[in-house]
Amino acid sequence: MTIKNCLMAGLFLWAGALLPHVASAAQEGSVNKIDRIVAVVDQGVVTEKELNDRIEIVSAQLEKQGNQLPPRNVLEKQILERLINDRLQLQYAAQTGLRVDDDQLDKTIMRIAEQNKMSVPEFKEALASEGIVYKKFREDIRNEILLARLREREVDNRVNVTESEVDNFLTTQSSRQDSSDEYEISHILIRAPEDGSPEDLKRLREKAEDALKKLQAGEDFGQVSARVSDAPNALEGGKLGWKTAAQVPALFLEALKPMQVGQLSGILRSPNGFHILKLTDRRGGNTSTMVQQTHTRHILIKTSEVLSEAEAKRKIDGIKQLIDNGEDFGEAAKRYSNDGSAATGGDLGWVNPGDTVPQFEKAMNALQPGQISDAVRSPFGWHLIQVLERRNQDMTREAERMKARQEIRQRKADEAYQDWVRELRDRAYVELRLEDKY
Repeated sequence: MTIKNCLMAGLFLWAGALLPHVASAAQEGSVNKIDRIVAVVDQGVVTEKELNDRIEIVSAQLEKQGNQLPPRNVLEKQILERLINDRLQLQYAAQTGLRVDDDQLDKTIMRIAEQNKMSVPEFKEALASEGIVYKKFREDIRNEILLARLREREVDNRVNVTESEVDNFLTTQSSRQDSSDEYEISHILIRAPEDGSPEDLKRLREKAEDALKKLQAGEDFGQVSARVSDAPNALEGGKLGWKTAAQVPALFLEALKPMQVGQLSGILRSPNGFHILKLTDRRGGNTSTMVQQTHTRHILIKTSEVLSEAEAKRKIDGIKQLIDNGEDFGEAAKRYSNDGSAATGGDLGWVNPGDTVPQFEKAMNALQPGQISDAVRSPFGWHLIQVLERRNQDMTREAERMKARQEIRQRKADEAYQDWVRELRDRAYVELRLEDKY
């Protein structure tokens, strides 16, 4: 895999975007031509070079996935829409004082380099060897972080899920015999607002019917999606991945229930427009969630301005020696531990997998009941850990509520984000000039 492909995969982490904003692969010394504006976006513009650079990246990604490219004019229009939406969000971030400082940016690039098993200088050389200009790459990463933080601030942090919503969700799901089913779905959307004119609705429905006929005749779903779909993931073949019954709208679920793997739905009408679904695969659930819990206690010595790393290590080793010589672990925790659990003898209660930091969990899992660890370093300081007992616990109900809460939050956040981007677009001045080149 080339470094460019590694980067394209890695950058999904920063914006949750459908495709990464990797820097242009234009070679230094190439012939420069006069650039032109293909869209005016409030106070900024999108140039033809920016559009072509993004098309190059998207085309490479589609080819890597084995997908045939849609016609050039279709690709241009879809990617230009993404560039416009990104530009509007970045402008709003700047207007509202959202920034990514150079220190944070350097740390992010260092992590990307580490993911590619390189030092930063080696990473820069690898970028240069593929014709990627480091300065442009660096600014693209800054923009990715900005977009992610903007969504978090404006949308994700404002989404609340109440206990009653979780209760209602679980009640609704329990009434469905197939609530544990999961579906792998691909999706095409022909956007058609409810208040559209009869002529427009007729034209858009005919567009959906034409797409369905092509699919029924054997044309590749991903190709039809890339050409006609208005969904955000159209260029990725409309793939929605695996969804539980709870994660798909009731309209979709009713269509999916009787479908066999590989089948297409009919045309489905929703407030957003006309939909076509393909069921790629399905699987069932109904499994209980059993986890091994560990009853543990610990002693923590934190480093500080007055207690160095070496001094903290000596102190925890001294406490271990006292315990080995007969002092009670709980009494030692009350006397020496810097953790809030000191008052209860360091008792952390029953701990689930993932409840503690990796260093602590790894050391804890290596102990038998009654055993005490040697000094263990974590981001919080130096620990002594004692495992008191273990048990297998059915956490199905707790896991169901947590999963329900996550699904509700994700659905509400996605809907809120799409609404927010549309509002941002509606308030902005956008002038398209792409057609001028044809």
